Amino acid sequence: MIRFVRLPLLIVVATVFSASACSINTLSVEGQTKEPDPSPTASPAPPPAKPAKLLSKLRVTERRQPDDYDRDAFGSPWSDTDGNGCNQRDDVLLRDAVPGSTTVAQQDGCDHDVLAGTWIDPYTGKTLTFDDLKNLSQAQAIQIDHVVPLAEAWASGADTWSDDERRKYANDLSELLAVDGPTNASKGDGDPAAWRPRKDYQCAYARRWIRTKYRYDLTVDPSEVNALREMLGYC
Repeated sequence: MIRFVRLPLLIVVATVFSASACSINTLSVEGQTKEPDPSPTASPAPPPAKPAKLLSKLRVTERRQPDDYDRDAFGSPWSDTDGNGCNQRDDVLLRDAVPGSTTVAQQDGCDHDVLAGTWIDPYTGKTLTFDDLKNLSQAQAIQIDHVVPLAEAWASGADTWSDDERRKYANDLSELLAVDGPTNASKGDGDPAAWRPRKDYQCAYARRWIRTKYRYDLTVDPSEVNALREMLGYC
């Protein structure tokens, strides 16, 4: 026989109120309704590995100076590898510009052909402002830099890649930065042991360099590792 237990009214009310409050907290965040988490016990995604740990995982080899580096092996510069109708140069110029400063136009299938704008060069901290990027001298004054240069990538393992793999690397937006033209020229193909940006940017630069080499399984040499460790010291 089932027994019915009469609970005090106060306990029933408190239980209902508590359940309601729990429901409200689950579905409403700052006045915005959201779906309840279907798997509240699922573990969150692990945070990305720290750059120093990634650096320790890179393969260290003696530095080599290959005499067979071929820029053409990386494909045409600034191909539209993401298929948005714009070449990678315009994508990077728009992404890295001071918000709201750019003037863009439609060019063929591209809806953001960048004509003018303002940029803060990460390598020097200088403000770069241009009013006509169709002018060759202005276009050369702001360049798109491969953080890990193509020649450096070639010497670190890209010489064994397929043409498609090299083309993907050369146009990887996460590896590209809009920078001051003369500064980019001074950097050339130098690695961190040969060239460094301003002190305030060295931490970010080292992090980006390490993550690029890790993602693409590129090697590092001992002097490069020492320089990267020094720059991570500014983080």
